[in-house]
Formats: sequence, structure tokens, C-alpha cells
Amino acid sequence: MSAVAEPIAVTHREIVSFRVAGQDFCIDIGSVREIRGWTATTVLPHAPDYIRGVMNLRGAVLPVVDLSARLGFGTTEPSERHVVIIVTIGSKTVGMLVDAVSDILSAPTDDFQPTPDVVSDKAKAFVEAVLSVEDRLIRLIELERIMPTSLGIVK
Repeated sequence: MSAVAEPIAVTHREIVSFRVAGQDFCIDIGSVREIRGWTATTVLPHAPDYIRGVMNLRGAVLPVVDLSARLGFGTTEPSERHVVIIVTIGSKTVGMLVDAVSDILSAPTDDFQPTPDVVSDKAKAFVEAVLSVEDRLIRLIELERIMPTSLGIVK
């Protein structure tokens, strides 16, 4: 007789929360490769306004997305206080320019609420769910939708 392993139910979700344009957002920690301080990027001609440029990460050239511009909050004027979160989506590695990383949290899966139906389809495409933590609402970003379609990783 062989024992069949039962699938383990995921009861918690590990997230990295961060601020963009004074707003709270988060992503799954499993997508985060590293968090780096801001360094200047090399601008690419004719790139969308939300592409800050490219950076060299230990020999690999990767695009940096200005998350504020991508979410419609306006272009970021980065300073030494800004942070680039390096994420992996499928086989692609991309940097996301954010204001600051706030926390690393573990939240029950049931605490993530669906994006309300009253928001636009575009907003729902970027925001997968909303999590209430103390006195703030943190929006869970759908990384595959945030990244540029030119990278071939948008759903």
C-alpha cells in the first residue's frame, strides 16, 4: 500500500509591501529577487514613459519600470531614498522603481479581498486584491499586468 500525499493548503501569503506616490502596494515575496537602492539608469529612446531605462545587474541588462508612472500617478523623480525591487516573472527579470519598501508581511489568504467592481477594468487589471492591515489598505499588484507588453510577459 502506498501513501498518497495530500496537497498542503496554503493558508498564508508572504508579501513585500512598499509605497508608490504615497499609496500602499504589495507583491508576493516569491517574485522578489532582491531590493536595491536607486542608481541611475540608461534611457532607451522611444520607450514608454513608464520605462525608466535599463540597468546592469551583475552583467545582466534589465529594464526598470517607474511603478508610479505605470499606475497613472505621474513620473517619479528618483533620489537616493528611492528603491528598485528586482522581480522575476517567468524567465524575465525586471526592476520596479518605488518610493520605499515598508514591510515583509505574512497574511492569511482569506484576508485578501477581491478588487471592488466599482473600479475601472484597467485598475482591476493591475490590482489583484486588497488587504487590510491595521489602518491601511494595501493593494496586491498583478505583476504580469504591470510589466510592459514588449517584454512578452503580459497575460
